[in-house]
Amino acid sequence: MLYPLFAMFLLTLVVAMVMLKRRIGAAKAGTIRFSYFKVMQGQEIPEKVLQAGRQYQNLFEMPVLFYLVGVLYMLLNMESLLAVALAWGFVGFRVVHTLIHLSYNHVMHRLLAFLASVIVLTVLWGMLIWQYGAAMQSVPGLG
Repeated sequence: MLYPLFAMFLLTLVVAMVMLKRRIGAAKAGTIRFSYFKVMQGQEIPEKVLQAGRQYQNLFEMPVLFYLVGVLYMLLNMESLLAVALAWGFVGFRVVHTLIHLSYNHVMHRLLAFLASVIVLTVLWGMLIWQYGAAMQSVPGLG
């Protein structure tokens, strides 16, 4: 489970670098004043810069729940081949979502990648709760 979690971390770093590159490029080109970044308002921002910033924010929304479920799988010693495969599936869908968002940005395509990642994440959470409940049934006094 650690490797998919690390892969999500790397994806976040890559998007942060893309965002930084686009912001610096726009500032150097004069399409954004550096003063804009004080409070992030007061100026029209190029779409590519906004896309990168929004994608970076996206990586601190649903993926936070992915990090949590992944850590819980490890802490509770409930990792399985299926759980790890689903975790990689989540990462894969988030990579697809990111590639769409940072390139041609077709909303329906992006939505499908997002929904697929949400379904995978929901299954991961459901499996964890089910496995934990089953494990607790076998503990004397708790079942």
